[in-house]
Parts: sequence; structure tokens; C-alpha cells
Amino acid sequence: MRAGLKKTLLRLVKLAAVLFSLVVVGVLGLGSWYVWHLSGVVQTKFEGRKWEFPSKIYADSKIIYPGISFPRDQIREKLRRLGYRPSRNRPRATGEYRVLGKGAGVEIFLHDFQYPLRDFRGFPVRIALKAGTIHRIQRLDNGEVLPSLELEPEVVTGFYDRVREQRRIVRLDEVPARVRKTVLAVEDERFYYHRGVDPVAVLRAFVANLRRGGVVQGGSTLTQQLMKNFFLESDRTLERKVKEALMAVVTEWMYTKDEIFENYLNEIYLGQNGAQGIFGIWEAARFYFVKEPGQLTVGETALLAGLIRAPNRYSPYRNIEDAMRRRNVILAKLLGDGIITPRAYERALQEVFEKRKPVRLTNGAPYFTDFVKKELAAHYSNDVLTAEGLRIFTSLDLELQQAGATALSKGLSRLEKDYGHLRKIAKTDDLEGALVVIKPQTGEIRAMVGGRDYRKSQFNRVAQAKRQPGSVFKPFVYLAALTHGSASGREAYNSTTFVEDAPFTWSFGRQNWAPENYKHQYYGWVTLSEAMEKSLNAATARIAQDVGIGRVREMAYRMGIQSRLPLLPSLALGAVEVTPLEMAGAFSALANNGIRTHLLSIKNVLDRNGVVLEKRNIRVKRVISPQVAFDMNNMLRGVVDRGTARGARRLGFTRPAAGKTGTTNDARDAWFAGYTPDLLALVWVGFDRQSELGLPGSRAALPIWTDFMKKATRRLPVTDFVTPPGVSAFEPDPRPGGPSRCPDGARRGRSGADGAGSAALVETCG
Repeated sequence: MRAGLKKTLLRLVKLAAVLFSLVVVGVLGLGSWYVWHLSGVVQTKFEGRKWEFPSKIYADSKIIYPGISFPRDQIREKLRRLGYRPSRNRPRATGEYRVLGKGAGVEIFLHDFQYPLRDFRGFPVRIALKAGTIHRIQRLDNGEVLPSLELEPEVVTGFYDRVREQRRIVRLDEVPARVRKTVLAVEDERFYYHRGVDPVAVLRAFVANLRRGGVVQGGSTLTQQLMKNFFLESDRTLERKVKEALMAVVTEWMYTKDEIFENYLNEIYLGQNGAQGIFGIWEAARFYFVKEPGQLTVGETALLAGLIRAPNRYSPYRNIEDAMRRRNVILAKLLGDGIITPRAYERALQEVFEKRKPVRLTNGAPYFTDFVKKELAAHYSNDVLTAEGLRIFTSLDLELQQAGATALSKGLSRLEKDYGHLRKIAKTDDLEGALVVIKPQTGEIRAMVGGRDYRKSQFNRVAQAKRQPGSVFKPFVYLAALTHGSASGREAYNSTTFVEDAPFTWSFGRQNWAPENYKHQYYGWVTLSEAMEKSLNAATARIAQDVGIGRVREMAYRMGIQSRLPLLPSLALGAVEVTPLEMAGAFSALANNGIRTHLLSIKNVLDRNGVVLEKRNIRVKRVISPQVAFDMNNMLRGVVDRGTARGARRLGFTRPAAGKTGTTNDARDAWFAGYTPDLLALVWVGFDRQSELGLPGSRAALPIWTDFMKKATRRLPVTDFVTPPGVSAFEPDPRPGGPSRCPDGARRGRSGADGAGSAALVETCG
């Protein structure tokens, strides 16, 4: 009996041993698999894409030179947005500037900057001012007088996916030793002596928490913090802590201490700039102190290190008292550890945090950036734009953009205030507008305002809205006449050619069309110049009939119109739909003496390492002769000086300018396209649902254009249109509006369709 029981017990013991062995093997196997799995997760993160870098859109750089207005306060604001910091002494480090007394100017130590095709090394410079105008630009290091100076471009916005993070990667050897030692002293002073988990720190935290009766100290190592930030949630659960510790051990086994520390310095969260998170030591140094890590003082370094535990609590922008107390605690530890000297400690205690207005990426050009993103989408995926850190350099001028947005918003509000019927319609339809600015010589889009409020409507009326241009289209008729003459070939046109402004019927195919003048007012025989200045429909239609509507359409295409244009007589008066951007591009060829430039918004695209991925060159093509362009510009100058746009002069715009008002026959759209020799701007006003505006372009669009152009050109020297070489100018008639009939004794001639019922189209004086 006892022998049988003994055998049974022995079998049970053996079975238990086998089962235990199987469990141990299983646990070890499962544990090994889990560790192998964690190692794969860590490797993927460390050797793949650790962070998402939003691509950034830059405005154009600003060129300044003697002779332009640039008041000291505006220079100071520009430098603030570019991340410069004020100094009481002469600037000795990049990013510093000093304002000189009595309005004499400023001294700046320019930033280093990586331009698309060159690396710029900053140097100190003095900008001397006289009455707010730049008088002299001189280098302070070698005394060289500079003809001009380029200030680096501003960041407009970034392309974000889910999280709005700001981060710039630095190598460990780019972080000063003092910064590294301070971070380690605060967060993990035994970092280089443990293997991912520090038993000493855990025990110390356990004792401290036991004494205080709560969690007052953590035992996590720097590596564990990195694992939590990379992979895990912030909730304090046992499961998360165990996983964090395992991953830390695996990471320390796979990678060197320096690799881990470098990732930590680039990963740590250090506060908020509005909706954007500040990550990494470089971005934090720029945000809080407008410096790079190598320029931080002892006190600034301690303040940054103090942010790691609770960035929002200890942010000097939120609570300066808590931030300073935390900084002082860290300074005391640095002194006790021998990292800083007593003298450095005392000096750091005296440092005062200079609270500055943070530079936030508020995207002051949302319609433009949407336009750019749409252009980029043809070559770059959304994943690339939101994660690969491209640097997109554009043609945008932020000052012109702001001036345009303000002029449009105020102008539309003024219209609603002055005209009661607009307020009534606005209850059911939105009064809107669009403004686009182009540099004629390059085709660069300098500003784009696609509506009065982007938050309310993201529809870009500059590039997406197709509306009838009305009389703004008329210059294409006159260009066709100046270029080709009459279809019969018997008459040539110039600005002094006479045409009859009287009612007539144009038979085209099986249809008849009878153009009418505004308020049914007709002027008889007028010159082309007078017909343009008064925007006479009947006279313009007669010219189109004589030249041929096909040639008019061909001219519009040649000038840059891309929308489909129906071959109908009403095309001559703009009874067709086009975008404001098309019209602006076409007019820019006139401002550029007949040379059309391909519209340009993106100039260069660089990857995160500065390699040029794309360079978009200026493309030009002569579309009309210099003589025709000169003649056309003279006629359009008459529109501003004496014609339908003379209101610009009454409103105080005195510079040489040319342009054309536009109003559709149904009074739903109002336009003005105008330009100086250096800048073109086009304004459209109307209702989104095409309610009747009831105002001509001279009342609705021209005041907005004038308000903008006065601000846009106020700093620039006055320039006039130049007669191209080899071009002869016609002598202008001294009387306002030009001649209304041929001078006595002049020879008359006519051209037009022969046969009964045909209208006399053209009368020339010789």
C-alpha cells in the first residue's frame, strides 16, 4: 500500500516538474518573443522616420536700398518677425540688433541663412536713416558701402497633418556641453551609468514619495522618458511602466548612449506657441530667447531645463514667478554638483527674462498658400508635404498681402455702409471681392486676397471664380486693332484714329446684336483714345466688327487668357467668363511693354537638407510689339487721368498709372485693373450668388485699388513709363478727352463693310 502511494506521488512530482518546465519554457519563449517584438518596434522608430516635419512656405526675401522709405518702427517689427533680438550694445552675434538714437537708423548682425542656391553667412551692418528713408547701408566689419541688402524671407505657414509640431533637429555635438550637463543633472544624472532602468533612482523616488505620502518624484530614466514620448501614452498604469522599462532596456542594448541622448534632446516637449507645440532644445531656445542653443546663458539654460518636468506650468510666458523659482532651484543644483562656479551662479541669478511677443505662424496669406499647395500637389503627395520638411520659397510679399487684405475688407465694408441696397442684398447673398498683385517684369504673384474672410469662405475668387469681365476686356479689342488693322487690310489703327460712336446693329451668322452705351449716351466721331477713356460700347463694338471678332479672341489668348472664349460679337464687351487671375496676367503684359511673363508663385523647393528639388525660372514671351504696347499704355493712362478711372486722382493717387474699369451690362460684376511701371493690381467686386451689384467699376472696385496702391507704393521712388527704344510717340491732344472730330481741312477716309445698310466704322484724319 505504501509502495503504491509512493510511486503515485513520484509520478505526480515528475509530472509537476515537466509541467513547470513547460511553463518556464513557454514563459521564456513568450518573453523572448516579446523582447524580440519590442526590439523591432524600437529599431523601426530609431532607424526610420522618427518625426513628422511640416513643409514650410516662405515669403519672398525683402530687398532694401537707399532711397526707399523704411521707418525705424517698421524695421523693428520686421526684425521681430524674423527672430532678431534687441541689444543695448553694438551687435556682436548673429540675430542681434540695436536701434540708434534720434531716428538715425539701426545696426543688425544678420542671421545665417540657407537660400536655395547659396549659403549666406551673416555679418554686421548699419542702416542709416534720414526722415524714415534709407540713406546709407554699410557693413560694420569692413566698412563696405552696400548698394542693397537682402533680409531673409519670413515663414508664412506650414503644412500640418494631425499635430502642429515645431521642431528642428540638432546633432549632439551641436549642443553645447553646458546645456547637455544641465539637462542630465536635472533629468538623469546617472544616465551614462545605468542600462535603461536605474534602481538607485527608483529607490530614491520610492523613499521620497513614501515620506510625502504621494507621488512627488519619479524614478524614470531619460531613456524611459524617451520611450514614453515615442511609443506610449501618458497614463500612469503598471502595465505602461513595465512596458516602458522593458523598451528602455532593449533600447540601451541596441543603441549607444549618445544616440539615445541626441534623440531625447530633439524629442522633448517644451511648451506651446499658440496652437503649435514646441519640441526639442533648438526650437525651445528660439521660442523663449530668440537664440540658438550655443548662444544661451547659464540662466537661460537652467530655465529651459526646468521646463522639461512641466512645460506649461513653468513657461515664463504663462507664470514668470514659477519659472524663476524653478530656474533658481536648478541653478543651486548645478552649483552643488560643480557644473557651474559660484560666480556664474550669482550672475545667473541676476538674469532677467525679457518677455517678448512670440512670433506665431498665423498664415497671413491663406488664399495664396492654398493656391501654392494646389500647385505643389501635382508633384508632391500630402504625406511628403506634411512630413518631409520641404522648404518652399514663394513670390509672396507679406506687406503687400496685408495691405491688400485690409484694403479689400475696408472697401467692401465702406460700400455696404454707403449703399443701402447692398446691405439688403447681403442678408441673402454675400458681397465679396478679390485682389491680386503681380510684378509685371517677372510675373511673380506678390499678393492674393481671394475673399474678405477666409474663415467664412475658403473659395478663392482670384483663381477659382469665373465672372464676366465687362469693359476690362475691351483693351484686347484695341490691341487687335493696333496690331492687325481692319480685316479688309485697307486701314491701320492708332490712338488718334477716329471711330463712330453711334447705335448700330451687328449681324453675325443668323443673329443680330445691337450694343448700347452706358445710359444710352453717344458721342459721334471719337478717337480710339477717347473711346477707351469713356469706355464707349458702340465705338468698341464697331472696332471689333472691322478688325474681326476672331482676331479679338486670338489676341485675348495671346495675352494670357486661358478660359474658353465663344466666337460671338458680345465677346468684344466682355460677355464671357474668366478668372481675375487670368485678367491680371494679361494686363501684366501691357505693363511689361508687350512681354508676357508666365505667372509665378513658387520659385524654389528644397528638401530638409537644403538640396534643391525644383527651381522655377521666369519664362517670358513677347506677345505684342513695343509700339503697340506703348500706344495701348498711353490710352490706358488717359483712362486714369481723364476717363472712367479719374476717381483715383481725386482720391489722392498721383503716380503715373494706367488701367481700365470694368462693369458688366447686367451690373453684377465690377472690376478695375491698373498698374504703375513696377506693380499691377486687379480688383473684382460682386456677389457670390451673382445678385445685381448695381455699381460701376469706378465706384466699387477703383476705390479699393486706389487705397491699396497708395499704401503699396508709398515707400518706393516715383517712376514713369519709359518710351521703348525705336518707338515714336503720337503727340497727345491738349484738350481733355482728345479731339471729338477731325480738325478742319483734314483729309477723311472710311473703311467698313460695303453694301446697303452697312455702318461707317472708321474715320481717319490725315
